[in-house]
Amino acid sequence: MVFEKKPIASSSSQNLKSPLPREDTPLIGKGKPLSSKSKTFANVFIAIVGAGVLGLPYAFKRTGWVMGLLMLFSVAGLTTYCMMLLVHTRRKLESFDNGFAKVNSFGDLGFAVCGHFGRFVVDVLIILSQAGFCVGYLIFIGNTLANLFNGEVSMVSGLSLGISGLSAKSWYIWGCFPFQLAVNSIPTLTHLAPLSIFADIVDLGAMGAVFVEDVSLIMKQSNEIIAFGGLSVFFYGMGVAVYAFEGVGMVFPIESEMKESRHFGKILALSMGLISLMYGAFGALGYFAFGPDTKDIITANLGAGWISAMVQLGLCVNLFISFPLMMNPVYEIVERRFGGGRYCLWLRWLLVLIISLVALFVPNFADFLSLIGSSVCCGLGFVLPALFHLLVFKEELGWKGWTVDVGIVTLGLVLGVSGTWSALVEMFSVKV
Repeated sequence: MVFEKKPIASSSSQNLKSPLPREDTPLIGKGKPLSSKSKTFANVFIAIVGAGVLGLPYAFKRTGWVMGLLMLFSVAGLTTYCMMLLVHTRRKLESFDNGFAKVNSFGDLGFAVCGHFGRFVVDVLIILSQAGFCVGYLIFIGNTLANLFNGEVSMVSGLSLGISGLSAKSWYIWGCFPFQLAVNSIPTLTHLAPLSIFADIVDLGAMGAVFVEDVSLIMKQSNEIIAFGGLSVFFYGMGVAVYAFEGVGMVFPIESEMKESRHFGKILALSMGLISLMYGAFGALGYFAFGPDTKDIITANLGAGWISAMVQLGLCVNLFISFPLMMNPVYEIVERRFGGGRYCLWLRWLLVLIISLVALFVPNFADFLSLIGSSVCCGLGFVLPALFHLLVFKEELGWKGWTVDVGIVTLGLVLGVSGTWSALVEMFSVKV
């Protein structure tokens, strides 16, 4: 068994001496360990809630509101269970008296269980997931700004079609490009920490504004809605739900900073339960308010007015700020593997360019959420936690434990393959 070897101690000591940020580096540096359950709850909330929630009403339109709620709650429960599998696996490894150092990140756990191959797989999935999130951010920014300023950019778009073939969305993405190069050149997360707090506040404010608008519209009118969209959209909806709850990589630093870590499971379950209820209400109310006219980004349904414009602009600023934060784990991995562990500006700029190019060719925000949720997040959130747990505890698990772990791995693989295919079909099909 690979996890009985002792190479992780030297690897961890090298990482502790490195000044470069890692995928488990706290956003606000080395502060005091969290001593309260409320702060741990807040950390889980911040790590989970993100831009993916904005695509939930459209996903409910595709799947039906009852089917959407069932999928959301199921994914929330399974994600919570798999997060705790990771925690139990780490605690088991650190209890071995054979030279293991602390397992600080998902990559460390992969190395401890499966050696260099395990770390490589985790690194690849983290790169794809984090970069995928950032592609989604640019899609949102481009589509939202094009929707906001449609009147102002119509002539520019028409001219561009004749000159370079660029759409309004493309102009906005390329407009962000030089500024993204600048903010992604910052070598440390410390300077970005206050901006990340601002981004979370904007997220909550935008969700609150959409909630109010949804309720007011529901009280004024009723729309034709469906409860079940059929099996053909099941995997599509699961991909969006998995994306919305993605945050498994943050479970280690959050649990490590909790003073009473024995209560972490209860706090995590409470946090995920409340988040799932909030997600369910947000998705269902958004779909009830706009019915068949629900757009892939729910803020595009808010209509004209300065409040709507401020909410959408605020979200664009939020995602622009979040881009370098989400890319930090990617930079740590790429610079470790290709830059000798040193800060490398040209590698960062190359990654930003690649992500911008991918965003130009993806038309629909919610469809892309489903693709990333199915192709990558199922592996990170379901397959690897259950597989690592099975490999470490295989001599202690009874047949029920084996059945659960193997079942989760199988489910994750099925959802990943089928959901990826379903999302690709949706992305490249003609919307009528």
